[in-house]
Amino acid sequence: MKNLRIKILTAVIAAVSAITLTVPQAGLAQDTSQPTSETHSTDAVAEKNNLTANTADGTILHAWCWSFKTIKENMKDIAEAGFSTVQTSPANACVDAYPTMKLMGDDESGGTDGCWWWQYQPTDWTIGNYQLGTEDDFRAMCAEADKYGIKVIVDVIPNHTTPRLDDVSQKLIDAAGGGKGVAGGLYHENGFNEITNWDDRYECTTGEMGGLPDVNTENPGFQDYFVKYLKELVKDGADGMRFDTTKHIGVPSDPLDKYTEQKGWKNNFWPLVTGKEANLNGTKFDAKNLFLYGEVLQGNNVPQDEYQKYLSMTASDYGTTIRSVVTINNFSASMIENMQVSDTSKAVTWVESHDTYCNDHESAKLTDKQIELGWAILASQKNGTPLFFSRPDGSDGPNRNYWGNNVLGAKGNDEFKSTIVKCSNFFRNAMSGEEQKLSNPDSDTHLLMVERGDKGVALINGGGDAEINADTKLSDGTYTDTVSGNKFTVKKGKLTGTIGEQTAAFIYNKDKAIVSVRAIAFAVLLAAVVICVVIILITWNSKKKHKS
Repeated sequence: MKNLRIKILTAVIAAVSAITLTVPQAGLAQDTSQPTSETHSTDAVAEKNNLTANTADGTILHAWCWSFKTIKENMKDIAEAGFSTVQTSPANACVDAYPTMKLMGDDESGGTDGCWWWQYQPTDWTIGNYQLGTEDDFRAMCAEADKYGIKVIVDVIPNHTTPRLDDVSQKLIDAAGGGKGVAGGLYHENGFNEITNWDDRYECTTGEMGGLPDVNTENPGFQDYFVKYLKELVKDGADGMRFDTTKHIGVPSDPLDKYTEQKGWKNNFWPLVTGKEANLNGTKFDAKNLFLYGEVLQGNNVPQDEYQKYLSMTASDYGTTIRSVVTINNFSASMIENMQVSDTSKAVTWVESHDTYCNDHESAKLTDKQIELGWAILASQKNGTPLFFSRPDGSDGPNRNYWGNNVLGAKGNDEFKSTIVKCSNFFRNAMSGEEQKLSNPDSDTHLLMVERGDKGVALINGGGDAEINADTKLSDGTYTDTVSGNKFTVKKGKLTGTIGEQTAAFIYNKDKAIVSVRAIAFAVLLAAVVICVVIILITWNSKKKHKS
C-alpha cells in the first residue's frame, strides 16, 4: 500500500511538472513554411512579433552596405529591435574592376581601391553584384525576412548608368535601341551634358549628374527592361523599392527632349512603375502591395506634390531640421511638427541618410545620443515613415573616423538595436493608427511630449532631469517607462513622474496584476499534490477501519 501511494504521488508530480516545463516561453514568432514567388506575405507573423504589417506604419532599417548574407544572419536582431522593414543597398550589377571590399579605399575620387558608390553606377539591371551577393543570396535573405514578418525594400537606380560605357550591358543597350550618340536610344540627347542650373527642370531631368550619364527613362524599350528587373525583385521576395535620384526623372508635367517628343513618347515612368498605367508597349507593373518611395532632395522648382501623387518621398529638409533640433537641444513642438511636405502620410523621414553621412559628412558629427533622441522624435509620431541609417561598424563620426572597420558587406554598428531606438520602434508599432499631438510641457522647449490618442505618450528630453506634471488622455493608473523602467502615474487626467537627462520615455504599458504561467502551473501542481494526499489518506483510513 505504501509503495502504491508513493507511485501515485510521484506520477502526479511528474505529470504536472512536465506541464510546467513545456509552457511556451516569450520570444519571436517564426513562420517556417516555405514562401512562394506568388505570395510572401507574413502579416500574421509580424503581428505576433509586435511589428507592423504595413511598412508605412512601422520603421525601416537602412542596412547600408550590409551584404544579403549579413542581413539574413542578423534578421532576428532586426526583428527584436522592432524594425518592420529592412532596406538593402542597390542589388543591380555594377562595375567589378576594383573588387577590394572596402567601404572607402585610398582613391576616394576614382574608387580604384574599392568604394561603396560603385553600387550606384549600374552596368545592368539584373540581380546580384560582388559587394552584396548573388541572386540566390537575395532570395535566401527575403525568405529569412518572411520568417519574422519583416518586409524587404531594395534601393533601385533607374536614372543613370556607370560612365564607364564599355561596361554597360549590351543586352540593355540593344533593348533601348542603342547607346551613346544614338538619338532616342538608352540616353537622353542631353544626357552627357552636366547639369549647371539645378532649378531648370529640363536640365535636371535630362542632364548628366555628377558625371553619370542620364538614362532616357521615357524610352519604352528601356522601360520594358527595367520593369522586368523590378518584377524579378518582387518574385524573389522584395516588398518595395526606394528609387534613387527621383527628382532627376521627370513627372508628366516636365519638359521632354526633342527626340523623345518626335517619337511620341512621354514622361510616364512614374505612372508606369507605380502601377497606374501601362507604357506604349503595353508593359504593366503591379505595385498595389508594394511600398514605393523616391529620393527627392528638396529644392527650388521641384514638383513635390506631383511626385507624391505617385509615391512617397523623402522629407530631406525635415532631416535638416531634426539634426538642428538635437544639436541645439531646442525641441520646439511647432518646429518639429512641420515636416515641410504636403502629404505627411507619404513622407519618409530620417535623422541622417547615407548621403548626409558619406558625401560631405555633414551629419557625421552627430553623437549616438543625438541620433537616438532624433530617432525618438521621428518614431513617436504618426506622421512620416522613419528610416534609420546604420553607420559602419567601428566608426566614430564626431572624431572623423567615418569608415570604422571599413568592410563592404559587414554589419553596421549596434546603434540600431540600442535601448532608445528599440523602444521607439515598438512604441510606434503599438500606436499604429492613433492620432498625434505634440507639445512642450510647461513651455519647456528642452522637453517634447508626443501624445498618441489615448493610448500612449512619448517624452523626449534634451535637457537635465525633469519632473513631469502634464495633462493627458491616458486612463488612470501606474505605467512603466519601457526605456528606464521608471514608474509614471496618471490620476484624473494628470501624468506625473521623472525623466532623466538626455533620454526618452515611452509610457503606454499600464501596470497590471500579472500572474505568470509558471506560477499558475505551480499552483496547479500544489493543488494536485494536496488532492492526491487527501485521497490516499481517505483510502488508507477506510481500509484501516475495514480491517478493524
